[in-house]
Amino acid sequence: MNKNEKLDIHKKFMQEAYKEAIIARDKDEVPVGAVIVRNCDKVIIARGHNSKEREKNSLLHAEIIAINKASQFLNEWRLSDCSMYVTLEPCPMCAGAIVQARIKDLYIGTFDERTGACGSVVNITQNENFNHWVNVNWMYDTECSELITNFFRTKRGK
Repeated sequence: MNKNEKLDIHKKFMQEAYKEAIIARDKDEVPVGAVIVRNCDKVIIARGHNSKEREKNSLLHAEIIAINKASQFLNEWRLSDCSMYVTLEPCPMCAGAIVQARIKDLYIGTFDERTGACGSVVNITQNENFNHWVNVNWMYDTECSELITNFFRTKRGK
């Protein structure tokens, strides 16, 4: 697979995460979406989008939902042959879950300058004191950035 084909596949999976974020937005949730891909065959094995408002549960972030579904699919808590694509930089809770799940690669659509835990505010995913290091890849996706910005502008009436 050449460099352009790799880039195209990463864009394809980020688009799938973006679709999940749109589902969240349409449910009046913070528009964050995630997908988990099994690396050996490049197949999406889990999807998630924020559901904490609807379900009244602060744990129901897109990443946590996707990790739970991937673990059920594989019947395994170690997701070491998996990559996650997420539209917004994970928070500390989600970054910790990503480390705990042993996810190999993390592809992020846009920064979270307030609670980002993959390098923006803190860096949980690449902490030398932990026993697992996640390969973090910033995709700088304009659509992901605009989706979250427009959501909060609308919420704030601006």
